[in-house]
Amino acid sequence: MEQSSVNRRDAIRRLATAGLGAASAPLWMDTLAALAREQAVHLHQTPAGTLPAAAWTPAVFDARQNDTVATLSELIIPATDTPGARAALVNRFIDSVLEAAAPSERDAFLKGLAWMDARSRTLYGQDVLAATVGQQTDLLTRLSSESGRSTEEPAGVQFFDALKSMTITGYYGTSIGLRQELGDDGRLVLAEFKGCEHPEHQ
Repeated sequence: MEQSSVNRRDAIRRLATAGLGAASAPLWMDTLAALAREQAVHLHQTPAGTLPAAAWTPAVFDARQNDTVATLSELIIPATDTPGARAALVNRFIDSVLEAAAPSERDAFLKGLAWMDARSRTLYGQDVLAATVGQQTDLLTRLSSESGRSTEEPAGVQFFDALKSMTITGYYGTSIGLRQELGDDGRLVLAEFKGCEHPEHQ
């Protein structure tokens, strides 16, 4: 196996176990991250560790929002020698997390998603789905780089962080992420999920 593949697995694995990790993160981001971890436990407990393969309709997203989330999540965890986020149906996982979330938390994420399209139109003259892969990657790079995070609007940076957190959690809740990517034999399954520790959510 190439060293770059090992480095990628190690880096993503550390992100998956660390969560958002930012003390200054807004409450809605922390709550969605907690819900995502809880949903991932349920995926671990299914025999194949996968989302249902039957015909599926989003509970929260419209068709364009669903396609946009699938596209962005694939940029975060792209297919290499193993399948990426799209093949792992991470978009379905994120939709299920948002369905379980409170309306205010769901709306915060969807506003961030709308911001992505607006920012893409400002920068490239077209929304995320119509942009080229290079333009899509540039937009995410702006939101993840130290220089970009200091100049881009908080709504975009926060959305990217929330999307990245749920993408990583969802991906490693499936058999693709656990078994194909990490080579896990089941020992990485969480025995317990502590949930959100904010007093207002107890």
